[in-house]
Amino acid sequence: MTGRKEKSIEKREKRLQEISLLRTIPYSDHQRWWSAETIAVVTGANRGIGFEIARQLAGHGLTVILTSRDTGVGIEAAKVLQEGGFNVDVHQLDILHDESVSEFTKWIKEKYGGVDILINNAGVNYNLGSGNSMEFSKTMIETNYYGTKNMVKAMIPLMRPSAAGARIVNVSSRLGKLNGRRSRIEDEALRAKLSNLETLSEELIDNMVSTFLQQVEDNTWQSGGWPQKFTDYAVSKLAVNLYSVLLANQLAERPEGRKIYINCYCPGWVRTAMTGWSGNVSAEHAADTGVWLALLPNKEVTGKLFAERRELKL
Repeated sequence: MTGRKEKSIEKREKRLQEISLLRTIPYSDHQRWWSAETIAVVTGANRGIGFEIARQLAGHGLTVILTSRDTGVGIEAAKVLQEGGFNVDVHQLDILHDESVSEFTKWIKEKYGGVDILINNAGVNYNLGSGNSMEFSKTMIETNYYGTKNMVKAMIPLMRPSAAGARIVNVSSRLGKLNGRRSRIEDEALRAKLSNLETLSEELIDNMVSTFLQQVEDNTWQSGGWPQKFTDYAVSKLAVNLYSVLLANQLAERPEGRKIYINCYCPGWVRTAMTGWSGNVSAEHAADTGVWLALLPNKEVTGKLFAERRELKL
């Protein structure tokens, strides 16, 4: 077992080195579909992965809107980037509150006219180490799934037409894989419906998370066939991944020039406050795949889950 773990660590370190090398290669002129006029919104960007995503996007020359639940903290985070010469604006945003989302939507429409990129980074995780408490399951689902979904629905009408297409990137997790080795849904009938685009629907996803929360309330979730590791977090991210697949399929109907491409990615176990600083991946590396997806010249990539710039099977 030890040898297998060492090989896994070695493999991951090698891939991170490859990505570090890839990041040193500048985008060519024909790959750069964006400019200083391109507007990228990053939620939960006052620290950690979100802050690093904002920094890297701004470093590529985009205009970045850094959002934060706490106004003062957001302003201070934006100042750090602004003092570095980056074009960064800031606005308060709490994805859990409709009023806050509406106010932000109105502000960005009036000030910038629209959005080109949305990075849904804001999220929570209350279980660390081997803990698997369900104490905050409702908050977890409301923030990670419903909060993300509400932001997507609020921003889609503001996404500006372009030949390259608008981009949505949801920071998610490989724990949200439908057929994951450690996080699969054991209910075969449900798994089959969720796996099939003919039967996958927003109502089905909502019902799945509602059933989970009801079982948590009834204290029957352990026999419900849910993932046994970081259960509430895994369910919330599974919902995000499935919703992204569903939406990608729906958005594919849009005409050329008005396309919107949506993908998810797993940043890994990152050294941030969310993991109690116990992660094995830096925020810089963790942000890379999200930025890569947001700027991807190949606009046909949509409805996928990635990690370390590689597609994962959902």
